[in-house]
Amino acid sequence: LNAFKEQDRLKKLKSEHGKVQLGNITVDMVLGGMRGMTGMLWETSLLDPEEGIRFRGLSIPECQKVLPAAVKDGEPLPEGLLWLLLTGKVPTKEQVDALSKELLSRSTVPGYVYKAIDALPVTAHPMTQFTTGVMALQVDSEFQKAYNKGMPKTKFWEPTYEDCLNLISRLPQVASYVYRRIFKDGKAIAADNTLDYAANFSHMLGFDDPKMLELMRLYITIHTDHEGGNVSAHTGHLVGSALSDPYLSFAAALNGLAGPLHGLANQEVLLWIKSVMEETGSNITTDQLKEYVWKTLKSGKVVPGYGHGVLRNTDPRYSCQREFALKYLPEDPLFQLVSKLYEVVPPILTELGKVKNPWPNVDAHSGVLLNHFGLTEARYYTVLFGVSRSIGIGSQLIWDRALGLPLERPKSVTMEWLENHCKKVAA
Repeated sequence: LNAFKEQDRLKKLKSEHGKVQLGNITVDMVLGGMRGMTGMLWETSLLDPEEGIRFRGLSIPECQKVLPAAVKDGEPLPEGLLWLLLTGKVPTKEQVDALSKELLSRSTVPGYVYKAIDALPVTAHPMTQFTTGVMALQVDSEFQKAYNKGMPKTKFWEPTYEDCLNLISRLPQVASYVYRRIFKDGKAIAADNTLDYAANFSHMLGFDDPKMLELMRLYITIHTDHEGGNVSAHTGHLVGSALSDPYLSFAAALNGLAGPLHGLANQEVLLWIKSVMEETGSNITTDQLKEYVWKTLKSGKVVPGYGHGVLRNTDPRYSCQREFALKYLPEDPLFQLVSKLYEVVPPILTELGKVKNPWPNVDAHSGVLLNHFGLTEARYYTVLFGVSRSIGIGSQLIWDRALGLPLERPKSVTMEWLENHCKKVAA
């Protein structure tokens, strides 16, 4: 990981530039969910409002070009992105294949994890069952064992690395078990040890179409990381800063991801698109769709899948899914409706004038692709997001410990404090 070099870099930043200001904090930022406030270090990715996410400096189209794929001209393998996030370097196909085997060798899930999930009603939300499985995996935490025995801070990253790789490797088994338990009468499918990480996950869910395997590789790659300020990433980092082990940190992150304003959005988008189709039929004209969108907005509802807390342009994670759809399912009626919405919604939201970003985000597209290949259960979609997000959160947790980042503890204030402060400033 080259931890020593990066530790020296951090020390130099602190000693030479520790007092440099990064901007002013306004009352709006304090009251508005800390939007626009620079307040944490996150090495694995950086989000540009105009061009979208960069993983270790590489955009999504660049990742699609340089990261190894399973098939010629195919989608990148998520193992390649894991390597990139961990090391900052683009791996060779041999290195990716070796990492695939390494993850496979760690992927055995203890029986008590399944028993813990089975203790819940089948009707429990998939995310509740998934998080329960992650908490049960925590019993095996290497970090917790090492910390209890006593170890120097400089070594904290080593058991964190073991935990994160173990966690990432075991999540497809846990997630597919939840899916089969809820939607397929509990008939689990055994892993296929010849397949890569994403393809094996798809196989255990019950989907073996080569196009679906490619979709799963793309899906897991693009959902891994979106810098550190989003709810799941920030939660993982925050909980980890208390030296809670990666299982505890990631379970907390998943509970953030389960919220309707974060990871649950992909479920809501598909349900909304299907409701549009049911109400208007598949041959809806652009003008009829405009009318429907206006009606939705005037009734006080939002158009799910549009807008973003940071982005001010079409999400490149949307664009690459659109390209995938144009390649593999151009005739799909739901995809055609998504395309029409892409034409219709941004001008309407711009005209409305209340929205900072009228463009589609990642959630506006993923459900339609999954639905096309038979994964129609929208309630499950956030679990897929969770499996993917483990790669970004896990990579950064390893670096949090390698860099010796401290406990996170921002200052909070009351409304009275703000009122008094503003009076003083105005006086």
